[in-house]
Amino acid sequence: MRFEATPLPVTDFDRAKAFYQRLGWRLDIDITVAGSRRIQFTPPGSPASIQFAPAGADRLQRLLLVVTNIEAARAELVDRGNEIGEIWHARPGQAPEPGRDPEGRSYVSHAAFSDPDGNQWVLQEVTERIPGRV
Repeated sequence: MRFEATPLPVTDFDRAKAFYQRLGWRLDIDITVAGSRRIQFTPPGSPASIQFAPAGADRLQRLLLVVTNIEAARAELVDRGNEIGEIWHARPGQAPEPGRDPEGRSYVSHAAFSDPDGNQWVLQEVTERIPGRV
């Protein structure tokens, strides 16, 4: 069994579609079935996707995107015209500090951004996986 996709609440499918295209994500489908529009995107290198869903009051917070180089990933998204927060790292039990983790530890360095509907995405640098993770 594997995780394939998650619904992502959006208020305007076309605006959200333009946003995720600007991120460089692959558009998998954009179809209308029985009067219901379905749009699915997949981040580069990811086995899992997002599927747009009509928005209610809920927003998704802290959806994680794993990258192997936080600085390069952030720079690529900024170069594509996206607003991405500055890189920060968090040591266990301490407040977040600006910049990439000086020790280069996995799961510690982050940068965040939100889509037009307020769904928050967090880039997380992982260069060495936790044992047992694929």
